Amino acid sequence: MVKLKFYEPKDFPGVSYTLDELQSQYTATAEQALQKIEERSDTLAFPITILENHHPAGFFVLDFGNDKLDLTDNQNSTLLRSLSINPESQGKGIGKAAMILLDEFVREHFKDCSEIVLAVNQNNSSAYELYLKVGYKFDGKTRMGRSGIQYLMYKKLSDQ
Repeated sequence: MVKLKFYEPKDFPGVSYTLDELQSQYTATAEQALQKIEERSDTLAFPITILENHHPAGFFVLDFGNDKLDLTDNQNSTLLRSLSINPESQGKGIGKAAMILLDEFVREHFKDCSEIVLAVNQNNSSAYELYLKVGYKFDGKTRMGRSGIQYLMYKKLSDQ
């Protein structure tokens, strides 16, 4: 069973996995993402641990800072960044399950948030397909990222 929770330092051993060379082009490791959060002058980034059967299996960050405004005009949005799944746990549907759970997690913990935005590299077709399957939209907007062109995607959160 997959669950989401706010990251705690005790999760670090479970999220400090190594990504392969291809995946490393597209996303930061949990260690890199946590370092960037520590260097920030605000408290608007929230690291999240993805659990599978109560064990850390993945990681991402919900960023409510101004970077999101590169992707949307919506002040009440969050930027999903640094999503990864432990390579030992990939291919089991954990990423998909986590992205399905994300909507409710955001609604529960960030009541003012009405949209989730993200940027995915155009060459990262497996991630792009995953986001489409769980309801993210791509309207043709792109930007240049550190590893090439990125598709800007979004998902509006309904008031359910």
